[in-house]
Amino acid sequence: MNQNFMKEKPILPLVISMSLPMVISMAINSLYNIVDSYFVAKISEDAMTAISLVYPLQNLMTAIAVGFGIAMNARIAFCLGAKDLEKADEAAVTGMFLSMIHGVILMVACMAGMPHFLRLYTKDEAIIEMGLTYANRVFVFSVIIMLGISLEKIFQSVGRMKVSMFSMMCGFISNIVLDPLMIFGIGPFPKMGMAGAAYATGIGQTITLLVYVLFCIFRPLPLSFKRKNLSFNKALLGNLYAVGIPASLNMALPSLMISCLNGILTAFSEKYVLVLGAYYKLQTFIYLSANGIIQGIRPIISFNYGAGEKKRVRQIFRTTLTAGVMAVGVLLSLLIPGQMIGLFTDNETTIEIGVKALTIICIGFIISAVSVTCCGALEALQKGMASLLISLSRYAVVMIPAAFVLSRVLGANGVFWAFPVTEAISAVAAYVIYRKDSRI
Repeated sequence: MNQNFMKEKPILPLVISMSLPMVISMAINSLYNIVDSYFVAKISEDAMTAISLVYPLQNLMTAIAVGFGIAMNARIAFCLGAKDLEKADEAAVTGMFLSMIHGVILMVACMAGMPHFLRLYTKDEAIIEMGLTYANRVFVFSVIIMLGISLEKIFQSVGRMKVSMFSMMCGFISNIVLDPLMIFGIGPFPKMGMAGAAYATGIGQTITLLVYVLFCIFRPLPLSFKRKNLSFNKALLGNLYAVGIPASLNMALPSLMISCLNGILTAFSEKYVLVLGAYYKLQTFIYLSANGIIQGIRPIISFNYGAGEKKRVRQIFRTTLTAGVMAVGVLLSLLIPGQMIGLFTDNETTIEIGVKALTIICIGFIISAVSVTCCGALEALQKGMASLLISLSRYAVVMIPAAFVLSRVLGANGVFWAFPVTEAISAVAAYVIYRKDSRI
């Protein structure tokens, strides 16, 4: 398979062709997140609160998988662009092996720490029990999650975005179908409640991995997965972790932020915790266009950078910055906020809180495209620390102090006002950092 199309095809059609499959994947993913939480919310509002409290650690695991996958993606695409096939093979095989190790470590750590983690935010034993029921099952699939995401990023690195889209869709659709069957005991399945939701998620992730494996067998990648390509040389490991650790932290920072914001909101009411959890389930849908575009441009930036096509890299960045608008998210949040929050709760007070939260948070959506695009481009250029600085601004350095201070002035709604304030400040910082560190 020839990847030269990534440096020869006109830029706008290239960005669209690489990004559109990922936008569709993100749409299905967001639908899964919403439907999954919708069925859990039908168990009880406490069940939705429990899954919202588990979400930060679940997101942390996904963050590490995606972050390290981004490092593999950037390294493989760069090496292919530079015509160094041997190093591309080494990055793929070594990255897969390390991802499996990461999965084992995270499974043990998350399952062991979950009881204490939940008790940091609630004393309600019913919520804690439901959270543990879900977490102790969903984290069993940690290694499968790691390997599936690694293969996703490998397929993306060679430009096979449609395979990535199809594999992810198979998993998401399986999960959506299995959720009501396993939660409520429909057909041959017993009623399993929270355990059913966890098993449905794990089975969906397993199906995604199996589809990737089948494609590797029947439509092989332009990479060799032979054991001889497993390498632990310092240069390769240094490169993977130099990009992977900052990228993982980029993805994990929302977990830290959500945990801190949950701590602030708990002082007002657990209903605010539910609303924040619901927003983060909706966020993948709201941000699907921007996230899909970023996933699409990472390999083409890396490939062109490796091929020495710096002018094309600049053009790709400008095209993405223009395309990565969040207008759809703003419209949805202003036109149907009640319907979106209503997917997760029937409580009128909670819905009222959620409507106000969405109409405040959406103010920062469009400007956030600057930070999102700069982060993605810097990761593709293997500038992991620069990308991390932008995410630290969005999720910690500005966000958490702003939420704390504004909550003291405006009450719980101050936490939601911290979102647009942070996006405005971070957008300026992101552009300055990109111009300084990209040097293109």
